[in-house]
Amino acid sequence: MSHDHAWIAAHIPHQGRMCLLDAVSEWDDEHIVCTASSHRAPDHPLRTTRGLEITAGIEYAAQAMAVHGALTTPEAAAARQGYLTSVRDVQWQQPRLDTVDSPLQVHAERLSANGMTVLYRFWLAADGHNLLSGRATVVLDAEKL
Repeated sequence: MSHDHAWIAAHIPHQGRMCLLDAVSEWDDEHIVCTASSHRAPDHPLRTTRGLEITAGIEYAAQAMAVHGALTTPEAAAARQGYLTSVRDVQWQQPRLDTVDSPLQVHAERLSANGMTVLYRFWLAADGHNLLSGRATVVLDAEKL
């Protein structure tokens, strides 16, 4: 099965131009790699007057985490809503994403999960160079708490 942009848009809440990922290039139960080229769009929805700030990469990573959740949840199970509640140890190597000419590789690795929260390590790269990295906590079904 192809996990292209249309598949991604059908499985995460982000729609229209806010669905930032192009495709899933690889995944397993603990890790996902997605590709994206939307960072080069002059009408990117997260673009500021200064350009597309590197911190927008956290949204790319969060969407990869959501896709990973969709891929690792059995089809018969009800979809669970995830909320990004914290990011830590964020480091970046440049100030903006819109100056990166190559497609982004968006990585997310599930470090732990307990049924209510999931901890991921994430990083964005282009042409083998790390652009942004950190850890994120996602709370599942927070509206039911």
